[in-house]
Amino acid sequence: MAASDAAGAGRPFQHFAAELRPQSALRARITADYRRSEPECLPPLLAAARLPPAAARTVAARARKLVVALRRKKATGGVEGLIQEYSLSSQEGVALMCLAEALLRIPDTPTRDALIRDKISTADWQAHVGNSPSLFVNAATWRPARKPASVPRSRGSSAGAASR
Repeated sequence: MAASDAAGAGRPFQHFAAELRPQSALRARITADYRRSEPECLPPLLAAARLPPAAARTVAARARKLVVALRRKKATGGVEGLIQEYSLSSQEGVALMCLAEALLRIPDTPTRDALIRDKISTADWQAHVGNSPSLFVNAATWRPARKPASVPRSRGSSAGAASR
């Protein structure tokens, strides 16, 4: 074995290292943080995501204006009909909003099904049957209102319920 081969035996990829550019500050931080736990990462991210009070008031005012305009609009189908029927001040409206947000992030069907059972089994759907001129809204309301047994209450977490 030649002397140069013996020297490189402990570091077989040494010749590639010379071609590597130094990491940017952002890349170095990503490299250092890619295995950090969520409890370590979240507090600084949440702090960075907070809006200054004036901007938060502006965002809240615009959101309120959009919701009020949507509710005043007399469209009766689809999502607009659901928004008109299920206010976020109601248990049913909050359940639907939680479902819509959470279902975007749940990858597997059993967990999605368990979450749906958990969220819709606790609301008073019967109070909404026939309130909307929208066939879509009434049809979406009818199943959980008429068949509470088909929407069993989940015990424990979604993942635990899904494994039953």
